[in-house]
Amino acid sequence: MNKKLTRKDFLTNTTKYAIGAAAGVAGLNMLSGGKAFAKTNSAWPFPYQNIDPEEARVKAHWLYYNEMDCCSGVFGVFTDLLKEKIGDPWTNMPMEVMLYGRGGGAGWGSTCGVINGGAAVISLVVNKADSGKLINELWGWYTTENLPTEAANTATYLDTRYTDVLPQNIAGSPLCHASVSQWCMVAGKKVGDVERKERCARIAGDAAAKTAEILNAYFASTFTGTFAVPAANSACMPCHGAAMFNNVMTNMECASCHPDAHPNSPSAVDEIGGVPSDFTLEQNYPNPFNPTTNIRFAIPQQGKVRLEVYDIQGQLVNSLIDSEVMNAGTYKADWNGKDNLGNRVSSGVYFARLTTANFMKTIKMNLVK
Repeated sequence: MNKKLTRKDFLTNTTKYAIGAAAGVAGLNMLSGGKAFAKTNSAWPFPYQNIDPEEARVKAHWLYYNEMDCCSGVFGVFTDLLKEKIGDPWTNMPMEVMLYGRGGGAGWGSTCGVINGGAAVISLVVNKADSGKLINELWGWYTTENLPTEAANTATYLDTRYTDVLPQNIAGSPLCHASVSQWCMVAGKKVGDVERKERCARIAGDAAAKTAEILNAYFASTFTGTFAVPAANSACMPCHGAAMFNNVMTNMECASCHPDAHPNSPSAVDEIGGVPSDFTLEQNYPNPFNPTTNIRFAIPQQGKVRLEVYDIQGQLVNSLIDSEVMNAGTYKADWNGKDNLGNRVSSGVYFARLTTANFMKTIKMNLVK
């Protein structure tokens, strides 16, 4: 039989429970240094305040050399500086959560850590609808910029284990292994060399500065994206895009992974001379021509080369040399007036453009039938 609970018993027991609960909370509060019920502002997106891009650059470079590497180094710039500016929720955000991203993801050479870390910061402080546009700008910049930048090569760093100016290259890809390998070929260095490590430290600074620049503009309502999908992709997407096969989804340069996607493309390249002292692109000969002309060019150092033919509207017609790594030398490329699919093009004005290292030049050609 249940004992009947009187009003007096109820009030007595309730008081005991309240005292016990208060004692428990006091104990927890004591153990946690008085922070058990501190207000936590952890709602997403996290708050943001402007960060000086050059301060971000120097800090990322330092973090790279102090156990944070590339990905966590860029991410850590923002956790540290926003912890100082804002406090919670940045106070409890460990930069080490991004250590996995080093070396393109635990050394797998996948997405470069510096843009991985930058993208993580953007995703923390910007809503989903807008973050994609900002990340697209950051990653697009990385694939098209000469890195390390002039600013990176001339900055004053806290860690000065290497101070000389480093060679630059345009990766054309957001992938770590492509970016690093191409730079090593341009610079004549190995992955384990101090110059390669410094190159990645400076690019961490570049990416942190660019991320700060993008976020500062976004929160000032002045952000305008400048990255455009590479023009060379226009030769691929008519077939591989939604209108036909619909089996490719990318913003990166197709040729960075598929330099020989059409091995039967109607073009030929021959080496015809020794090592030149400078980059050159000569006028094609004959010009006007029908149906074939040759284009001579020279490169004084090994590097990735693109030689492309465009029509007068700026549409890619033929990739004569599609991001191939070539040795220093003088070359002759033949174009027989056909596009990448082997179709003969109509009479008119065309442009041949050579892109390699820091050199870009365009010549005008006339196809007359």
